[in-house]
Amino acid sequence: MNFLKSLGPLSFIGFVLLQAAQVIIAPIPGEVTGLLGGILYGTKIGILLSTIGLTIGSWAAFSLSKLFGRPLIEKFIRKETIERYDYLLHHKGAFLVLLLFLIPGFPKDSFCYILGLGHMSTKMFLIISTVGRFLGISLLTLGGSYIQHRQYYRLFVVLGVAIVIIFLSMVYRDKLEHISKRFHRHIEEKGKNSP
Repeated sequence: MNFLKSLGPLSFIGFVLLQAAQVIIAPIPGEVTGLLGGILYGTKIGILLSTIGLTIGSWAAFSLSKLFGRPLIEKFIRKETIERYDYLLHHKGAFLVLLLFLIPGFPKDSFCYILGLGHMSTKMFLIISTVGRFLGISLLTLGGSYIQHRQYYRLFVVLGVAIVIIFLSMVYRDKLEHISKRFHRHIEEKGKNSP
């Protein structure tokens, strides 16, 4: 935090690069950098900078995967994890991908690399990943802003909402993935049976 402050006006660029780097190489959990954005820049600017940084990082991960393919990705993402989402790689499945991005606690950074192995266009990926990350970005930045202004009551309300969302998504995550696979198979079969 002190390092970013020491950059003065360039701290905006430093923060954006930090957010991008945490997607690409994940040295710091995204929750920490999300809170940091709210602490340093407030809600509106924090959300904007986090969105820019995460979008750049997501695009870079997706592009690296497109460029170097499965051999590179399997060096840092388990083969079983990639195969788990294999059904999304051969078809667009935009709605299903968005649904997975919306689940709090879902490994979105790894997912960017996995999606790069499929047929999704870069434009569609950027739209989905940006929209899908927005709720998490907003909650974290808001929490950071409340910490900065010592509005602990509001912070606890945001934390409570986040915990409920995370709990529900953990409970229903496998169900949601199962439903998305069934829905995907249904669409595939419908396409095969249509004249």
